[in-house]
Amino acid sequence: MNQQKLPNATAVLVLGIVSIVSCCCYGVPGIITGIIGLVLYKKDNALYQQNPTLYSDYNNLKTGRILSIIGIILSILTIFYLIFVISYIGWDALSDPELMQERMKDLQNH
Repeated sequence: MNQQKLPNATAVLVLGIVSIVSCCCYGVPGIITGIIGLVLYKKDNALYQQNPTLYSDYNNLKTGRILSIIGIILSILTIFYLIFVISYIGWDALSDPELMQERMKDLQNH
């Protein structure tokens, strides 16, 4: 039997990789691409479950799902870290290196 590829398996894999790479961009792009990857995974997984013998690249789909989940988790952790840094150091210190050093010294002395 001639097996065909799932329509979005490669897209899910690419979106999972992009979500991991883009988690460093303040976390938002990683969450967006990870969620899109999971939505496409859900559609293709339902298609695969209807007729598993018809499709050949289910492993790419599963790998993309795992990468999307990891990307979402890393993005959420990045956002929490940024909230933590902004709450302790302040938004104004992020753009002023001298003020940043002063606040870091204050935090170390306490």
